[in-house]
Amino acid sequence: MNGAKAIHSTMALADKRNISDIISTYSKRLMGFIRRRVSNPADAEDILQDVFYQLIGSTQPIEQLSGWLFTVTRNKIKDRQRKQRPDLLEDVYAGAGEDDFIGWAELFFDEYDTPENEYLRSIFWQELDNALNELPEEQRQVFVLHEMEDMPFKEIAGLTGETVNTLISRKRYAVLHLRTRLSVLRDELLKY
Repeated sequence: MNGAKAIHSTMALADKRNISDIISTYSKRLMGFIRRRVSNPADAEDILQDVFYQLIGSTQPIEQLSGWLFTVTRNKIKDRQRKQRPDLLEDVYAGAGEDDFIGWAELFFDEYDTPENEYLRSIFWQELDNALNELPEEQRQVFVLHEMEDMPFKEIAGLTGETVNTLISRKRYAVLHLRTRLSVLRDELLKY
């Protein structure tokens, strides 16, 4: 019985050394591969950790280690990109992070309906409508359906026949345009 424990302990130690060797051998190459495809350094680190975590948890023998590692890495990158949440309307009128900044959200949800607040809201909605009309029809449609009518992307995809990724991309372009277009109004009206 003691002999079995000793063999198991020796094998576990050898596996740890082997994993350490693999990590030290492939970390730099995999990180370079990830960084060419992922701009956020924290996301790149997370992906690399996920790859090695999957390696450690793998119960199947791996014949082509290098190919396996790069395939898993590519899949992890794709998974991360799919899971990234699309831009929200809050991103359009989010504050710049300044302490004395009053953002669009504070204006819309201010408990005091003063004539000034109502006027600012009406200007915002008018400018948003103008900015939406500047967008290509496909971008405007997905933005309005997803943000204003709270329709999920899958439902919009069924309605339009487009893929979810295409819709997310169109919405992103719409949000970028609206953010740029409405930032001027925000700067003029809300910075004190």
